[in-house]
Amino acid sequence: MNARRVGVLLVAGLAIIGFAMWIASQRHLERATLTGDLVLADLERSVNAVTAIALRKGDGTHVTLKKEAAGWSVGEREWPADASKVRKLLLDLGALNIVEEKTRLAANFPKLGVEDVSSPQASGTRVEIVSPARTWALIVGKSSSAKSGYVRVAGAAQSLLAAPLLTVDADPKGWLDRSLIDLAPDRVRQVEEKPATGPSFNLTRDKKEQTDFSVSPRPVGRELSSAGVANPIASALSSLTLDDVARAGSSPDPKAAHALYRTFDGLEVEVAGRKGGTRSLASLRARSTAKETEAEAG
Repeated sequence: MNARRVGVLLVAGLAIIGFAMWIASQRHLERATLTGDLVLADLERSVNAVTAIALRKGDGTHVTLKKEAAGWSVGEREWPADASKVRKLLLDLGALNIVEEKTRLAANFPKLGVEDVSSPQASGTRVEIVSPARTWALIVGKSSSAKSGYVRVAGAAQSLLAAPLLTVDADPKGWLDRSLIDLAPDRVRQVEEKPATGPSFNLTRDKKEQTDFSVSPRPVGRELSSAGVANPIASALSSLTLDDVARAGSSPDPKAAHALYRTFDGLEVEVAGRKGGTRSLASLRARSTAKETEAEAG
């Protein structure tokens, strides 16, 4: 082999090595640039401008959270949303950062749960965050650990491992503000009870300092088992929470029991309820008979 040929091979070899080193450096640079970057650019600084969040699964389950003048609401239920839960989701989405790049092969997306949710078999959840300026869309897949999970920006070829771990729920009832009413027992002056079956009766006390309620009318020949036996009824609307909500029917339910709570300060709460399978169904209506409780009655 002559010197010229050796020189050409040496130059070619150096060129190949140099090209390989450049490729490696570019890949390292790309990963160094991506790792730690925010998944959803500009969302973190725009969290307060977000007006809606939509979550959807492949099986059709969906919920729309709307920001209104009075606060966040669950669109499908026309009910206030748990504001702290919505806020946490927004902050987590804004802070979502890349831990590691994962597959770019669409065939492998289902393993991570980040395939498009156009199929009923899709396991991930599509999250759309809407602001006046722009909309972000993300597919949230399976968790990797307690601190991170797999995601993919909708329409992007690259899947990602990202942190923090996002908690997303496309079921509307998962976002409801569960606080229904908190009527302190010491406010209750009278309760009119009308069971679905059996005789009606009233619980009454004349002043707040009176510990026990009197019950009338009493069945002939019957006595109360204890002076405070009826007191728990006055506590029934204390810290009452809900599991789900639905529109009430246009006509009264003939199977419902009724109760009317009256307070010392002029609030009246009418309750109608019945058992529906394993669930307790109830509707509440409040009204005021005094100025100081007008706002509470709403």
